Amino acid sequence: MTEELIVYGTPLIDAEALSQLVIRFLFNFIVVGIIIHFFYYPKSRRRDFYFTFSLINVSVFLLIILMGSVKLKIGFALGIFAIFGIIRYRTEQVPIREMTYLFVIIAISVINALAIQISYMETLVTNLIFLLSIWLLESERWLKHTSCKLILYDKIHLITPDKREELMADLSKRTGLSVSKIEIGHIDFLRDAAFIKIYYESECREINTIDNLTRLPKEGE
Repeated sequence: MTEELIVYGTPLIDAEALSQLVIRFLFNFIVVGIIIHFFYYPKSRRRDFYFTFSLINVSVFLLIILMGSVKLKIGFALGIFAIFGIIRYRTEQVPIREMTYLFVIIAISVINALAIQISYMETLVTNLIFLLSIWLLESERWLKHTSCKLILYDKIHLITPDKREELMADLSKRTGLSVSKIEIGHIDFLRDAAFIKIYYESECREINTIDNLTRLPKEGE
């Protein structure tokens, strides 16, 4: 048994703790990497969120596992991550799908970092449950994909409930899409325009981020 080299009360190298940190980090990074790269990114194509999710995964994992090593309570650790929910990256409103993936990534990182007293098999099964759940919910076999598009529509005399069929026919004709459902949003009678979200089947599986736009910009914005 080799003696540890102590420098100012702290071991210079803790081989057991270091190996556990590396093994758990690689395992966690691979699992979260699969979720981000194979489930989230193919549909969204958002490199900014890819970058954000990856670094949050690394940050959360290292904070949790290092906090555990100094006996800090989990409530304090989670309180730090609650700050993310308050800030919410104020420069852009984060869509609900991205927020869901963010929550899952944080949950997986916390579980993998705190699972010191849990067997590796239990940790593996837990991560596999996450992967299987996401795969099923993102799969076309489980939920049929419907694309949507936000349209600035000019014929607002057709937005009344009694002309719904005529409105859908006009939208299908002008867009060339087989419209199955519509939602009427912001209406501007001064400009004779309204936002309408149309739902249709498409071969493209990417998420259109402009769907978050819900109103006409005011003059000067």
